[in-house]
Amino acid sequence: MNQGGKLKPNLQRSASTAESASRFSSYLSQPFWHYFWTYVLLGAIACVMLLPLVWLVSTAFKAPTEDIFQFPPRFLPAQPTLQNFVTVWQTNPFGRYLFNSTLVAVLTVGLNLLFCSLAAYPLARLRFRGQNLIFTLVVATILIPFQIVMIPLYILAVQLGLRNSYLGLIFPAIASAFGIFLLRQAFQGVPKELEEAARMDGCSEVGIWWFVMLPSIRPALVTLAIFVFIGSWSDFLWPLIILDRPEFYTLPLGVAQLAGAFSLDWRLIAAGSVISVAPILLFFIVMQHYIVPTESGSGVKG
Repeated sequence: MNQGGKLKPNLQRSASTAESASRFSSYLSQPFWHYFWTYVLLGAIACVMLLPLVWLVSTAFKAPTEDIFQFPPRFLPAQPTLQNFVTVWQTNPFGRYLFNSTLVAVLTVGLNLLFCSLAAYPLARLRFRGQNLIFTLVVATILIPFQIVMIPLYILAVQLGLRNSYLGLIFPAIASAFGIFLLRQAFQGVPKELEEAARMDGCSEVGIWWFVMLPSIRPALVTLAIFVFIGSWSDFLWPLIILDRPEFYTLPLGVAQLAGAFSLDWRLIAAGSVISVAPILLFFIVMQHYIVPTESGSGVKG
């Protein structure tokens, strides 16, 4: 009887794999023109979206004697140079800006994952009065633009003495309604058998949350981490409001300092922007390998 219970999920998985392979082979057997124009359209859209980034990188490596606004644009520099990056790094404390952005982004991601998972777990796995109402109110706050709560947040931060501090930069993003919603949906997808097995082993609610639930929703955690990291790294408005001391400036504010009152050197601005964007691309490339579907049910025996 036990062997039959084990064989049934394996047979279902094999049937699903065979069906997927059959669909893929039939898709490949279709005439090329059936999907050719789809690829052409997607490729054109991708090129249009990449053009600003390509122009930015190209401008950052162009010499001062080269026209960056010529038409048609020239994306390959005639005389590639690193002088723009050297000038930006030597004339501005970009090392300090990079440290500030990294510290703020890492702390923001860690605290956001912690508090959002702590809030999402009881909303997904526990049962209490007003549970659905609380979740509805949390999700409804997604519709409120940041500009509406910006002034109350600033007043609260000033009253708490958080101006010109790293904690003040992190303060608005330590939790988010989107993060709670995303992790709640992920928690609901974890098989109940895993939770029941942990309870039978004497695991507390905190232990179930830490040892069972969080490892089971790793793709959702990584996805949220990417969103939070990008949002924190590229945030300009809140640091501009909460800071007036340059030693706490992040990279977006540092890039804005490159724009003078009476002159603009787009090569320097492009070089500073590349320095600011490169860590985001690197972080996404590294973390995307962890965004894979996990079979939580693999820990459940048939």
